[in-house]
Amino acid sequence: MAEASIPVDLFNPGQVFACLGFVEAADILLGGAEAAFDWSNDVNVRFVLRARGTEHPFGAILEFIASAKVLSQAPFGSSNDTAKWSVSTEKLEKDAPFPFPDPSSPATLPVVLEGTCPTSPLRTARLFIDHWGDDTRRDTVKFWGGSGGYPGAALARDALNLVRDRCVDAVSDPFALRAEQSSSFRFDWRRDYIPIDAGFSLNSHSGKIAAVGFPLVEIFAALGLGHARPTRMKVLEYIYGVIGGGAGQARSLYPPSFIRAALGGSPLPFERRLFRMRLGWPAKEGQARAITTVTEEVT
Repeated sequence: MAEASIPVDLFNPGQVFACLGFVEAADILLGGAEAAFDWSNDVNVRFVLRARGTEHPFGAILEFIASAKVLSQAPFGSSNDTAKWSVSTEKLEKDAPFPFPDPSSPATLPVVLEGTCPTSPLRTARLFIDHWGDDTRRDTVKFWGGSGGYPGAALARDALNLVRDRCVDAVSDPFALRAEQSSSFRFDWRRDYIPIDAGFSLNSHSGKIAAVGFPLVEIFAALGLGHARPTRMKVLEYIYGVIGGGAGQARSLYPPSFIRAALGGSPLPFERRLFRMRLGWPAKEGQARAITTVTEEVT
């Protein structure tokens, strides 16, 4: 087993979701994933990840991402396709399982990140992004609006292309890797804003002001919501949680099932922290949402 840690801001929901993304990726690509949040040092909170093998777990995952191919996936007989946005669509065979009903547009087709398996170079491995599926009983936690029908597969491709050549070198602090980013999944609130609150709109300053985003946060946050969700209290309010330990506490690492349950704020027999995330409408109500404030819950 190999173990490593990275810095994380617990008051940045996107970074917390992205930590789950690393857990999911480690469990698929390396196996035996275990993790926890370590807040024993308030100014240097860490996310600790352990997985099988001798490779640095974050390094192995970032190497996979750096060369991964981005596809979308559609059910048998679907007319949905993302070729218009230069992303190939894999059409499944008849009776092959699909995570949700065929969507009304290509915007929310699942995304597949396909590459060489770190533990077996002759085998292909896949990571899936499909949390935004419509017509399910689970909250989609979809903050982006898909302006002009721009699909999630294209957003994932764009984010990955911004950092392919730099992400492996960011292994010690992947959430700090930044790039000019015109659109995103809106998970990292360091990039997003509400124009009426900021007093200006980027669209009115095209070519003069560029938004700086954090592509690895966006990609891994989307992966992290595959099997976990924060709990929605209202349309513009969620609760999310983490488990781990602080000063003076023995550190334990937990399997993905407990990390997922903690994200939704489920009561668990472990040390945990809960946070309340509030959002706003950056444009028209009912479309895209942007994170505005995060406060810690007193438990």
